[in-house]
Amino acid sequence: MSDRLDVAVIGGGIVGLAAAHRLLGERPRLRLAVVEKEDELARHQSGHNSGVLHAGLYYAPGSLKATLCKEGKAQIERFAESHGIPVRHPGKLVLAVTEAELPRLEALLVRAQSNAVPGLEVVGPERIRELEPEAAGLRGLWSPSTGIVDFRAVALALADEVRAQGGTIVTGCAITGIAERGDGVVLSTTSGELDARHVISCAGLHADRVAAMTGDRGPGVPHIVPFRGDYYRLAPGARHLVTRLVYPVPDPRFPFLGVHFTPRTDGEVWAGPNAVLAFAREGYRRRDLDLRDLVETLTYRGFLRLARRHFRMGLSEFWRDWSKRAFFEALQQYIPRLRPDQLEWGPSGVRAQALAIDGTLVDDFDFGGSTRILHVRNAPSPAATASLAIGRVLAGRAVKQFGLA
Repeated sequence: MSDRLDVAVIGGGIVGLAAAHRLLGERPRLRLAVVEKEDELARHQSGHNSGVLHAGLYYAPGSLKATLCKEGKAQIERFAESHGIPVRHPGKLVLAVTEAELPRLEALLVRAQSNAVPGLEVVGPERIRELEPEAAGLRGLWSPSTGIVDFRAVALALADEVRAQGGTIVTGCAITGIAERGDGVVLSTTSGELDARHVISCAGLHADRVAAMTGDRGPGVPHIVPFRGDYYRLAPGARHLVTRLVYPVPDPRFPFLGVHFTPRTDGEVWAGPNAVLAFAREGYRRRDLDLRDLVETLTYRGFLRLARRHFRMGLSEFWRDWSKRAFFEALQQYIPRLRPDQLEWGPSGVRAQALAIDGTLVDDFDFGGSTRILHVRNAPSPAATASLAIGRVLAGRAVKQFGLA
């Protein structure tokens, strides 16, 4: 691409495409290109997720996650409808199966109410059985507005919109260096150099590395640590056991939700995921290993502090990763009639989790950058649900920060 771009968007996942779509909508004359290192779009987190349209139960009131999830969910629903992408609303049951979980369920209700999640209902055993006949729990929180959608289909539809708006999408083009020169930015890539006035980086699993190319580094900048999550599928003859999303009560001591059941728009039912350290940023299989990725993780002080803090939980997650029986027993608490032979090995995903140097997970969406560059440094779940709202935020910042007339 020989002519100078006004804006280069790094990353062809759902967040990068949403940002490009919104920016072209606000500034139609921009010369804009989305640059993706893979040969196809939405290859990683956007194409390896459970497909849940989150209603906003979990997020700290007033946080970016809480506000952008609510806004983004409504936008995704409208966008999917207008593009013929199926959206279903089976609803979510969060189940407390022990007395110790009841106070945490109550705290979750307060948080969900603060986030104005619609239709919330506290349910007892009888109502639980009405909603999900095979589910078990002492008490539950019912969220009827929680939905499911194919986020990869949404991402590809966004890409079509970007092209229709005059944007360019370049695939198979990995960024190897970024340098500010004069009044612009030069991107070194595996396909040659790209010259742009401004850059928006939505690099997902490699967000910190792309940021470091621009000098955005140091103790205060979060580091991406990859966590792999494996799913089982319910065998076709067992799919009738689960018709709603069935979730555990989250434990605030731990950074992940725990295994749960997710009906899919294609009729499948996924069970999982666990959460274990991935030995490669794109390591979707247990045997996948990238020495650079692993050494970076194991030598990062933030990860070592996290590992010490959650050592026992980490061991249990690794055991559940290797033991189908342990995985099954975690699931059977919620669906007692489930049998081990009804679980089939399913897909996996890798979550790009930003980790601070003190060992805490960066909980909220995190943006950074300089005069000519914007970075999305952390965009974990519910980033797919919130993607169109994140795109609005990025476009607004770009117009102001870049001075786009």
